[in-house]
Amino acid sequence: MNKIKIANTDLEIARINFGGNVFGWTLDEKQSFDMLDKFYDAGFNFIDTADTYSWWVNGTGGQSETIIGKWLKNRGNRDNVVVATKVGSETKEHGYDISKKHILKSVDESLQRLQTDHIDLYYTHFDDNVTPVEETLEAYNEIVKAGKVRYIAASNLSPARLKESLEVAEKSGFPKYVALQPHYNLVEREKYETEYSALVEKHGLTVFPYWSLAAGFLTGKYRSEADLGKSVRGGGAKKYLNEKGLEVLAALDTVAAKHTSQPATVALAWLLNQPHVGAPIVSATNEKQLKTLFDAPELQLDAEDLEVLNQASK
Repeated sequence: MNKIKIANTDLEIARINFGGNVFGWTLDEKQSFDMLDKFYDAGFNFIDTADTYSWWVNGTGGQSETIIGKWLKNRGNRDNVVVATKVGSETKEHGYDISKKHILKSVDESLQRLQTDHIDLYYTHFDDNVTPVEETLEAYNEIVKAGKVRYIAASNLSPARLKESLEVAEKSGFPKYVALQPHYNLVEREKYETEYSALVEKHGLTVFPYWSLAAGFLTGKYRSEADLGKSVRGGGAKKYLNEKGLEVLAALDTVAAKHTSQPATVALAWLLNQPHVGAPIVSATNEKQLKTLFDAPELQLDAEDLEVLNQASK
């Protein structure tokens, strides 16, 4: 399995990041263990979760980290897995919060659920837009020095707050974000490419796109309103059922047919060809879906393929 290093770290990852939002939501513990085993046995080692997954089920979250922690302990493979989790999101109990107090409390709770003494990559999940950047970074500095967290990263920060965070970290000698987790895929290009890519380039961040398959739309299974009922997440794909979305699906079909592949595999391979993208975040709930993920790093798209996809999605 070909691995890459996350920039400015010593973390080596295979190029698909398993999204843990399904653990304890659409997959129970036994099914989650089965998916994690298959993912790990195929040579992949990078798992993404958050302290609040899946708060929409029970109001508080914590299920995903708990399941991953049990799996790591049971399999005895913690040293071979890169674990990313997040802090700052809302639940029914609290709003968005990246205050020092909340971070110091939350990291210990995450470590407990994950049954580990360190988190490899710890994300600011959402910004509360009130906590001073210095306070958040000071909290990260404390937990990095304590060995609880190895590196920090950012997800849903505005370009202005991300820029400020990176500059303050450099000036103050605080830990600096090494990665960005943006909403980025073939039907969601504009915001990342116009507002974030220059910052990513300037600071050498590694990019881990979330919603890499646009809520399942880029798998090709939602091609009409009638298809939206095919899964619990179908509603999220509705906004892409327009002329542009269908053009992207047609381009994916063309490239997939040429390579005897699947639209989802092609969509992930396109992301893997974009500058600074390390590993798209994507979840799977069955073996067939896993296969489409596993094939993506192996699929070699040529210039013609990329042009077809770029034209349809620009």
